[in-house]
Amino acid sequence: MKRVIDILRRAAALLLVFAAGAAAAAEPAFTPPADARVLYRNVTLVDGNGARPAMSVITRGPLIEAVLPDGELSAAQREGARVVDLSGRFLLPGLIDSHQHLATPPDRAGAEALMRRQLYSGVTATRIMADDLRSVAELARAALVGEIAGPDLAFAAVAAGPSFFSDPRTQAISAGWRPGETPWAQSIDARTNLPLAIARARGTGATALKIYANLPPDLVRRLTAEAHRQGMRVWAHGMVFPTSPAQVIAAGPDVISHTCYLAYQLSNPRPASYQQRFPVYYPAFANGDNPVIAGLFREMRRRGIILDATLRVYRESERRATSARPTYCTLDLAARLTDQARREGVTISAGTDGETTRDNGFPSLFEELELLVARAGFTPAQAIRAATETGAATISQSMVMGRIAPGFLANFLVTRANPLDNIANLRSIQFTVKRGRRFDRSDFRPISRAEMPDDD
Repeated sequence: MKRVIDILRRAAALLLVFAAGAAAAAEPAFTPPADARVLYRNVTLVDGNGARPAMSVITRGPLIEAVLPDGELSAAQREGARVVDLSGRFLLPGLIDSHQHLATPPDRAGAEALMRRQLYSGVTATRIMADDLRSVAELARAALVGEIAGPDLAFAAVAAGPSFFSDPRTQAISAGWRPGETPWAQSIDARTNLPLAIARARGTGATALKIYANLPPDLVRRLTAEAHRQGMRVWAHGMVFPTSPAQVIAAGPDVISHTCYLAYQLSNPRPASYQQRFPVYYPAFANGDNPVIAGLFREMRRRGIILDATLRVYRESERRATSARPTYCTLDLAARLTDQARREGVTISAGTDGETTRDNGFPSLFEELELLVARAGFTPAQAIRAATETGAATISQSMVMGRIAPGFLANFLVTRANPLDNIANLRSIQFTVKRGRRFDRSDFRPISRAEMPDDD
């Protein structure tokens, strides 16, 4: 009898655990009630167009319901809302890093830790430029439904020529498959059924195709056209080796990454493949703005192609460079070219292509924005636009992200100091709101050695 009672007790305990788990699944940890209203009062709104003092923002669940001067609030708008007084504070649209990697190779604990740091630093969306999409898709789902604290993720599948798939990173993202044969990273040649290849890429949940390397101009053009026909965005490297920057631009991608790749237009010869990259031809830039590069930028502006500049990656490359393995482009030249692109009217986004170390309290996007201001002639407002409105455009979310406006997602951050005075004032962040849910910076848990043991 005692044994039966023990079994029943254990069964009851298991039912309680199951019920608790079911309740947790039904009420995700980071999702607010759909009808919860919050009134953020007396705040200065800051975006890429400047500042608007004494404003109020009303959110309902995950969306912004109203944005108006504080003095115009009606009694009906105040009624039933939880009021947050933000006098002396500054409210910005949620930041977007338009070039990141989270799963090369997959590491769930490390990726979640990086996403947590991003969110508690005001980053509410991130553009993932390839990786093992099996892992990325699960991270995206978990962040979207509120199971983990992290930004929303938009991600791309990769297309490259067969010779690219000797790269060790392609092995790191293809466990269980032969590199080049996965739906998320496909080897493309003249015999490939392109409509099927794009359909396979779409099936991963990717919203874009990243055209990476070692593809001839005709295939770059045909891949771009087929991806667009099937409703996918196209994100391409500035040179696709051997396809030149001018030929990449002529193919019509939506976003081009890495400013310095465009400098290869002036190299003769140019690298024949990604693996054979060598330093750009620096003498072509000795006398200031180069007219050939100016022509590339004007064509990008005419076509509405966004430039994902990635200044930080050039600084990091310089730090790692050796005499035996020099960097192919300096930060100085990358910044000068990005400044030229800005002056030519090219729309520029803020992407990083790498993260800061475990012990850094803030993500790399802050460093990218500081480099745009310090080295590429951006004003703080222009840098903020690159990480908000333009970031949203890179992931085709301009109708719901990147601005503080009614009907947009309630994605924003609040700082104690004005980032328009100094872009480094983003580091004075007080809290983030993502899809209506508040994340106080004081609650941020730094990345632990257990989460990222190899970052020493």
